Amino acid sequence: MDLFRKIGKILHWERPTRPEIDLSGELYEQLKPFRLPFILLQLGLLFSTLGYLVVTDYTLMEAFFQSSYTFTTTGFGALKEGEFDGLAIIYTALVMIAGSAILSFATISIIDILNRGRLIAIIKERRMMYRIARLKKHFVICYHNEYTIQLTKHFRESHIPFVVVDPEINFEQEAVKYRYPYFVNANPHTEVAMLKTHLSTARGVITVSKNPADNIAQIASVRLFEKELKRKPYYIISSAENDEDIEKLKKLGSDIVVSPTKLMAQRLSTMATRPDMENLLEQFVFKKDTPLDLEEIFVPRVSWIALKRVKETHLSDIAQVYIVGITQKDGKFISMPKGDTLITSECRLLIIGTSQSIRNVKKIIAKHERPEELKYV
Repeated sequence: MDLFRKIGKILHWERPTRPEIDLSGELYEQLKPFRLPFILLQLGLLFSTLGYLVVTDYTLMEAFFQSSYTFTTTGFGALKEGEFDGLAIIYTALVMIAGSAILSFATISIIDILNRGRLIAIIKERRMMYRIARLKKHFVICYHNEYTIQLTKHFRESHIPFVVVDPEINFEQEAVKYRYPYFVNANPHTEVAMLKTHLSTARGVITVSKNPADNIAQIASVRLFEKELKRKPYYIISSAENDEDIEKLKKLGSDIVVSPTKLMAQRLSTMATRPDMENLLEQFVFKKDTPLDLEEIFVPRVSWIALKRVKETHLSDIAQVYIVGITQKDGKFISMPKGDTLITSECRLLIIGTSQSIRNVKKIIAKHERPEELKYV
């Protein structure tokens, strides 16, 4: 078994991921009304077959065939019905009447269940949960509004997986309208919603309700869920309209609190006073497929550049990128570091360069040993 497990890891074989919550019970409750029509149908076929064995000279297979198309009223005359005596004719009429009654009852029951709509909804929800269960490192976006609509557009463009969860009754129609690939109709801060969104494998949570109480409840619930799982902290982003709510959400454990009104004021101020800076932001942060990119790269403790000076890394020579900022482990930010600035372990380097050069730098920084390229620099 250990050998097969090792081979599976090498070949990246994985068992199909199952949802953390099972809807089989709810599905069974919806299917229970089908039991009586199904049982009556089977009993009707059984007794009508036995009856034909008694009132005619049919074999077992002939009796079953006769009872099947007579009981279901789908045909007559395939066998030797012309030789029936009076008893067989009366019995056949009774089988037809009983079959029609049972089939009518079954049809009415099925139409009634489908009219309620709950069975179809459970089947759709179950299928969606199996799709969500395959996600990893995704974001759970809580509450549907105009912020969510714009955010999900950017996430789709950047190929960032996400699940949107909202408690409104008509949320499914909204989710389809705005092309949410994964969504859950539930109250986001409940345990059921967290299980349905497969929060255990998620990267973080974004809660953008316009009601501060919703965001507070969501952050508290996620932090409690995180402790139950004994996993590393979720990355939580929330929204707030005023300074008081911003402070509350930060104290509760939100990593970042965004104020839409403040962001708009800052952007408008920059546009009015420093239009060149606004153009720079559009180029590096908000625009896709630009020649240059700006990204923050984490320096692992075992990286070869840890405790090296900026000029000793020669990143600009071997990868054509430039370090424009360093965020140290304690949160202190160093802008435009000089060549003598020390790069500490577990800091973050703000690097500017082409997308390809930044990808190359990530590989170089992740190495434990000094790369071969530096021998020629």
